[in-house]
Amino acid sequence: MNKRVVITGVGAVTPLGNDAFTSWKNIINGVSGIENATLIDTEKVDVSIAGEVKGFEPANYMDKKEARRMGRFSQFAVAASKMAIEDANLLIGKDAIPERVGVWIGSGIGGLGEFEEQYRKFLNKGQRRVSPFTIPMFIPDMASGRVSIELGAKGINNCSVTACASGSNSIGDAFRAIQYANADVIVAGGTEASITEMTIAGFSNMTALSKNSDPKNASRPFDKNRDGFVIAEGCGILILEELEHAMKREAKIYGEIIGYGSTGDAYHITSPAPDGEGAERAMKEAIIDAAISPDQIDYINAHGTSTPYNDLYETNAIKKVFEEHAYQLSVSSTKSMTGHLLGGAGAVEAVFSLLAIRDSILPPTINYETPDEALDLDYVPNTAKEKNLNAVLTNSLGFGGHNASLIFKKFIL
Repeated sequence: MNKRVVITGVGAVTPLGNDAFTSWKNIINGVSGIENATLIDTEKVDVSIAGEVKGFEPANYMDKKEARRMGRFSQFAVAASKMAIEDANLLIGKDAIPERVGVWIGSGIGGLGEFEEQYRKFLNKGQRRVSPFTIPMFIPDMASGRVSIELGAKGINNCSVTACASGSNSIGDAFRAIQYANADVIVAGGTEASITEMTIAGFSNMTALSKNSDPKNASRPFDKNRDGFVIAEGCGILILEELEHAMKREAKIYGEIIGYGSTGDAYHITSPAPDGEGAERAMKEAIIDAAISPDQIDYINAHGTSTPYNDLYETNAIKKVFEEHAYQLSVSSTKSMTGHLLGGAGAVEAVFSLLAIRDSILPPTINYETPDEALDLDYVPNTAKEKNLNAVLTNSLGFGGHNASLIFKKFIL
């Protein structure tokens, strides 16, 4: 029999706060974390807004010298992981065997900012001015590597790199590893810090980014006037733990992960498959894996990027999977407040999904002003709503045709 897997700790660094609970408070209050960008030279690009992490001090979570040798995305991962471990009240080496504690943290891009900085040094000042830590600063797996070192976790150490599905795939893959008894505990999630001129230029030139210069209104998922996503940064971390292991140490439990679906579109490098065919299959796989019926899902935290095709195709996929029940459940996009954290998005949204279950509340989709006649579900417009939630599904869809769906439910022994 597969092991049951519960979530005993959460951690996050987001544009809405430098911990999970501040971020969540701002989510349910409908606060936007999107502002005028400070991490880039906005004169070089045609987009001037972003969801930046504010006031983050790496030295609060790690040695200053080591922090300088890390990419920003790895710093976020170390900070969020330490917060999640503390939240779980888990002491590795005492409450868990180090060789049975894993780390699985995804990143879609890794340390692109650090790569750009070192490449400029190489061009302008020559080879000798390039940092010997350049490669470890930007390769995507290094967030997992750094967290493993900082925590003393000696079990499975991995990184799923699936663009904007990286965080969700990492959580799902970690879930499988515990189910199959390959670990007792896994620190799982996703991280990203790629607000750079090159990133914005690339996304902008493919017409993926919003050109709305008003920070608070630019991210508007499911609204008729949506015109693209807003790039953001941050990290979300869950402590996944085998149920008996968690019960033995009397851990608090946020919820249980019961379903995971992962599919490929085999269609296009950036555009989703028509009508969200790949997302539809990912949701169906997750529901089958969870051994529940579609009408048991109460809420979907949508990928909801605020791009014309994603929001339409994801809505159509939801209708195909849930049929009449699609009009009974609620769907919202917290990207309306955080922006799009790319490889970190699915993990942060998993944190929000669990806290929604804990607090019996539906996070809103803000900036929903003009309904789109083709999008006719309950998108929880503008204001959070109270609702008892037993089962929540969250979607992540990435360039390359990567689709991942996770299902969390209220924990019942």
